[in-house]
Amino acid sequence: MKKKPAMIQLNNECLQAFAKKGFSINEGIAVDARLVKLASRPVSSDDLRQMKERRDTLDGNRDINGNRVRFRRDLESDWTIKNDIPYYGLQEHGSMDVKSGYVLATTLTSASEHDSPYLRHLTLASCHTKSPIETVYGDKGYYGHPNRAFLHLNGIADGIMRKDTTTAKLTKRERKRNKKISKKRYIVEQYFGLGHLYNGAYRARFTTILKNTCDAMCRQMAFNVARGLKLLTVT
Repeated sequence: MKKKPAMIQLNNECLQAFAKKGFSINEGIAVDARLVKLASRPVSSDDLRQMKERRDTLDGNRDINGNRVRFRRDLESDWTIKNDIPYYGLQEHGSMDVKSGYVLATTLTSASEHDSPYLRHLTLASCHTKSPIETVYGDKGYYGHPNRAFLHLNGIADGIMRKDTTTAKLTKRERKRNKKISKKRYIVEQYFGLGHLYNGAYRARFTTILKNTCDAMCRQMAFNVARGLKLLTVT
């Protein structure tokens, strides 16, 4: 069996410790994503493609003196459009327990990758105990047959918000359902907002997805420890 990365194991041990204290870990989870500004200056798509092609060559890995390049610019960020505004950077995907408020999983991708496929990844990465996940909540960006089929096949209740399609408009019942779901899934937006406000998480600190993912996992660990200590004090 392939060994899990150290930070994932540490976060798993931390969450299991809180689960043994009686706190909810995966009764229901909420998933979401947010954009993260890149660590270096934006470049055009054409320039980005040329830089990536050069990096794949031997000369692209050497400086003018022939020495191996030690510091590189960010080439894993890319362009996307949000609210009709061009955006260059990365995207952080996360999941949280909707009852106790622990961060269960986090990962980063380039900004152009769609949120939807990561519902499956986040759901699997959120399984920290033997207890099955009961419900997955998500906004309209996760709506679609692949995710609904995944939840159905795994016996997980579908908490994904519905949206208008080309063949049908939302019914009154579906709109009411969406409002109930939004009251559950807001907790992920709250976590992203706190990270933006207090930890500078709105901007990438490193120039590779791997390093930025490790940074996000460290924030996850710190948040969960602080959250757990607060809950223990209250109880």
